[in-house]
Amino acid sequence: MRSFDSLSEKEVLALAISLEEEDARIYADFAEGLQENYPAQAEQFRQMRAQEDGHRHRLLELYRQRFGDHIPLLRRQDVKGFVRRRPVWLVRPLGLKAVRKQAELMELETRRFYEAAARRTTDAGTRQLLGDLAEEERRHEALAEQMGAAAAPEDEASVRRRLFLLQVVQPGLAGLMDGSVSTLAPLFAAAFATGEHWETFRVGLAAAIGAGISMGFAEGLSDDGSLTGRGRAWVRGPVCGLMTALGGLGHALPYLIPDMRLANALAVAVVLMELAVIAWIRHRYMDTPIPAAVFQVVIGGLLVFLAGILIGSS
Repeated sequence: MRSFDSLSEKEVLALAISLEEEDARIYADFAEGLQENYPAQAEQFRQMRAQEDGHRHRLLELYRQRFGDHIPLLRRQDVKGFVRRRPVWLVRPLGLKAVRKQAELMELETRRFYEAAARRTTDAGTRQLLGDLAEEERRHEALAEQMGAAAAPEDEASVRRRLFLLQVVQPGLAGLMDGSVSTLAPLFAAAFATGEHWETFRVGLAAAIGAGISMGFAEGLSDDGSLTGRGRAWVRGPVCGLMTALGGLGHALPYLIPDMRLANALAVAVVLMELAVIAWIRHRYMDTPIPAAVFQVVIGGLLVFLAGILIGSS
């Protein structure tokens, strides 16, 4: 690894060209990653990318005038003094705060490089260009600092709501629906087949826990979130599994009561409450009209409920 002081003016210009190429590509990745949630900030990064390309062209023109067409391969990792960058531009979904901080550090580092390089050069034209680029990087640094405040509050709220829907509400709702509906048939089949409250509770408990484990793994393994932006699998899986288990346990708990008639009545009441909650969540967070949400949830629950009663009574 070379020290900065050991670089010739030719190598300094070659390194500057490499830095501008890398920064331009990173800003392009930032723009692509922010486009969906922060379109205004994505456009700013596209403009910054274009400006970095302009810097590169000016450096290339000066390099050709002084040293010819061959540019030695010299990268930031080949020179001491540069900070190692964490590849936040590869993460999805991109967070504006992390991107802004990374861009600010990039511009600060590049500005200091140009200032140090300008002090070392003896060529007037090179010194002027490096000084100009240092000042332009300073403006980029200020823009990155202001970028967080540029996001409108409603935009931030919209992004937070979208991520909450993708990472919590959707897997939780899927689990609650599965736990509340799929466990109806075995629970009521056991209730009408055995007439025993404890046996019925054990069947309901087993069905709820089994469904929770199954749904948790299914949700966690179905999508790692890297492409869809739905969050980490180890978060969505437990959320889905827990809500599945809770949905099944809700109408199993009444069977701790020895009186089967009372237990059946309470279990039916709990089922109706669960279906109402599911319909409300679909309306509140998934923008489903109330009539459609009620129809979809109640019809499915009713069919499973009747299947359990028919099988248990046969």
